[in-house]
Amino acid sequence: MGLAEKNCVPCRGGVSPLTSSEIAPLFRELRNWVCNEDRRLVKSYKFDDFKSAMELANKIAIIAESEGHHPDLLVRWGELRIDLWTHKVDGLTESDFILAAKIDQLTDH
Repeated sequence: MGLAEKNCVPCRGGVSPLTSSEIAPLFRELRNWVCNEDRRLVKSYKFDDFKSAMELANKIAIIAESEGHHPDLLVRWGELRIDLWTHKVDGLTESDFILAAKIDQLTDH
């Protein structure tokens, strides 16, 4: 089963973030994300206007809400930036990769 077919699992804390060796196979399933210091997944989408960035942000918000896992979204003219990590562990969990894969399914950017 691919990441996009899984569901996020709520983190209650008390678990360790993923290690580099645990991140590597999950990261290979994503498209055009950057993994910052094994602690955050980051992706930016470029647009020719503000409205398109906002429309994608709203689509992501629907998925995030249904998964109970919420990224930081920066919407500005011509760009949507997504920062994704699990706040409770101050690092990455499988749920971050699941949500990233679901976001990848929204667009071919």
